[in-house]
Amino acid sequence: MFTATLIARPGTLDPALAEALRNAWGGGDLVWLSPDEAAEFEMPSVPDTADSSWTTLQDQGVDLAIQPSEGRRRKMLLADMDSTMIQQECIDELAEVAGVGAQVKEITARAMNGELDFEGALLERVGLLKGLSESVIDEVLEHRITLMPGGPALLATMKTHGAHAALVSGGFTAFTARVAAALGFDENRANTLLTEAGVLTGDVARPILGREAKIAALEDITSRLALSEHDVLAVGDGANDLGMLQRAGAGVALHAKPSVQAQAKLRINHGDLTALLFLQGYARDSWITPEVPARV
Repeated sequence: MFTATLIARPGTLDPALAEALRNAWGGGDLVWLSPDEAAEFEMPSVPDTADSSWTTLQDQGVDLAIQPSEGRRRKMLLADMDSTMIQQECIDELAEVAGVGAQVKEITARAMNGELDFEGALLERVGLLKGLSESVIDEVLEHRITLMPGGPALLATMKTHGAHAALVSGGFTAFTARVAAALGFDENRANTLLTEAGVLTGDVARPILGREAKIAALEDITSRLALSEHDVLAVGDGANDLGMLQRAGAGVALHAKPSVQAQAKLRINHGDLTALLFLQGYARDSWITPEVPARV
């Protein structure tokens, strides 16, 4: 059996639309996970019109995801950080303070869309930060970094049900440590910015954590916890996330770059991080919603 999940912004999912799709695909009972926001139904197979329906629904502000029904509730969350668990790209924010924001932002966008080699693009951008005071990191964290909506509920709900949570970023440990602590991740991995005499040297420690390192994290952590890759829900937005998204049982491209969406199993463009709870069949009234400040 397969489960089709429809997700829209709160109050915008038309019940008639959900019923029409269920009827067209010969689905079972329509189950509302949140009134006028998220609904799901089971069906025996994936319809031939799934791709065209996804495109049509996107134009109406609705995300559609189809997954095997069995094992939808995952035992591990593997998440990217920049533009996924937080709303910014940390290196872009550092660059703004350093006065090279536009240059770095362009490189970031191209790298995340897969147009540039990730490692080379990272070194080029970090090189532009050479001489920046290390204290700027705390300044950026305090004033420029905000959590992505839905993150606290996603982490708290999955962890309440026994899931392990790992934050794996091509960004920097100075940021992942704070974000992981704020949201309750069990562990975090990222690159380390090198400093000397209180300023950035324009380099990062080796080895550089990129696409292959995220796959390695998936393999390492699942092996350590005696989990399978099917047990993993991975989420990210950039080309360096594709490896882990394709290997995980549920790989979600969240508000992702076009090249990433084209290759991801599941795509969320209209919902926030709580869409990942709907994808696992968690109704809104079952979520754990802790009080977490919007900033880290």
